[in-house]
Amino acid sequence: MPKLDLANIPQTNTTGYPAPYDREVKGRWYRRLAPPSGLTHMGASHVVLKPGAWSSQRHWHDGEDELLVMLTGEAVLVDDDGETPLKPGDVAAFPAGDGNGHHLRNLSDEDCSFLVVGAGEKLSGGSYSDIDMIFDENGYYRRDGTPYGTERVK
Repeated sequence: MPKLDLANIPQTNTTGYPAPYDREVKGRWYRRLAPPSGLTHMGASHVVLKPGAWSSQRHWHDGEDELLVMLTGEAVLVDDDGETPLKPGDVAAFPAGDGNGHHLRNLSDEDCSFLVVGAGEKLSGGSYSDIDMIFDENGYYRRDGTPYGTERVK
């Protein structure tokens, strides 16, 4: 059946980010939607941010487009252009390789949720705008190539 039952898809807040970069995402809970739905050419996640949580460190992907649809609550999109409030129904798009690091922050007192869809070369890699970290399919590295020793959550 095409309709997904979110209640039956496990929710996690696992991250592969090395300390101290994992702190801000502890209140991020997500469900990977592609595996239980059988999708193989794109990824999709249903994400809930608790108050104060970030969706990720500010990042961009070399080979993956991302599309985000705000579902409930409010969050602030932070990117190279500044801060943009997002409310239910708002849509944001992040083209592959554009170098505009982005993430969401829940600055409100209530949970917010969004759907994010990615397509392209998901594991091609990318960079984090504000910290000394890059990533590829195998993990996280300092910009000089030194591995952090943690595995990416795929």
